Amino acid sequence: MTDPANWKVAIVHEWLVDYSGSERVVEQMLHCFPQATLFSVVDFLPDEARGFLGGRRAQTSFIQRLPGARRHFRHYLPLMPLAMEQLDLRGHDLVISSSHAVAKGVITGPDQVHLSYVHTPMRYAWDLQHEYLREAGLSRGPLSWLTRAALHYLRQWDVRTAHGVDCFVANSAYIARRIRKAYQRDARVLYPPVDTARLRLGTERQPHYLVASRMVPYKRIPLVVEAFAAMPQRRLRVVGDGPDMPRVRALAAAHPNIEVLGYLSSAALAEEMGKARAFVFAAEEDFGITPVEVQACGTPVIAFGAGGAVETVVDDPDPARRTGVLFDAQTVPAVVSAVARFEQLQAEGGFDPQVCRRHAERFSVDAFRAGLLLAARQAMAAHRSSAQHGLARLAAGGLP
Repeated sequence: MTDPANWKVAIVHEWLVDYSGSERVVEQMLHCFPQATLFSVVDFLPDEARGFLGGRRAQTSFIQRLPGARRHFRHYLPLMPLAMEQLDLRGHDLVISSSHAVAKGVITGPDQVHLSYVHTPMRYAWDLQHEYLREAGLSRGPLSWLTRAALHYLRQWDVRTAHGVDCFVANSAYIARRIRKAYQRDARVLYPPVDTARLRLGTERQPHYLVASRMVPYKRIPLVVEAFAAMPQRRLRVVGDGPDMPRVRALAAAHPNIEVLGYLSSAALAEEMGKARAFVFAAEEDFGITPVEVQACGTPVIAFGAGGAVETVVDDPDPARRTGVLFDAQTVPAVVSAVARFEQLQAEGGFDPQVCRRHAERFSVDAFRAGLLLAARQAMAAHRSSAQHGLARLAAGGLP
């Protein structure tokens, strides 16, 4: 079966509760394999939000029916390895897991190919464990030790189930290194799909800077606001909402150069991206879709030089390649210095909107689809070749 349309495909995702970065990946997986059956630990998407799934409902696990799962399904994380192992994937030729926690742990048979697209190994169980415990208020005490024990179990399970994956695909070279560290496995890199086609080059640039994100601690939005509070001559517009919003509003209240817009629709945010002088990004992301979307609007990016930003923002002396500026620490002085360096480069050679746009198109939806189909074909071909080689060796040695 060399035609992907003839393959029986299962797509496995952790949970379906909203439409964000990893769900955009699932959307394109389903576009590549419209015949696929969808599986998930839970599926609580409302009917009006199911468009990206083509109206599908996932086959779910027993966690779907547990008390309080709709609102608190994450509390059942210790049960999710068991839930994944109970999903019945028999009858499928190719299993594609979209994994940032437990999806890669599904059980497949020797005649099935398991391709795992990894957004990240479980962050809270691996290198971000201590940060997670601190932010959750679990650094000390009996509950802390229970949580540490649960995470220890999850790490062991995570490593063991890596042996059931035939082909790892990472969403960035950064995540490929994390896969190598956690599982001792190599991964090919396929960047997530960014819908660059819906974004247009900005035509009316304004002198302000922009930061936009969910306001959760690791996004470091207050850090950016603090930095611009120290630069009263430069304007900043802040888009987003979340737990850090009260702190952001409190910081901005005393500084008239900082304007907090709150949550905006996708269309309104795209308009803001196209108007800004530059976009400021202080998070350490596995990939980071927003900086790519900003560049698709022709807007340069000032980003923390770690994680996926190193691969999506080009800090180069040549203006024909340059799409932004990277800074090396998540501190106010580092952001202030990066803004000053950006303005110096802008005065000397500038940032070409067309260069930013062309760079962003490397991460397009079409590029993702082509890459996924190629990875799947090669994984299936390698499996067939291995099976045929095994039969040939058995024939040469004779049946026992």
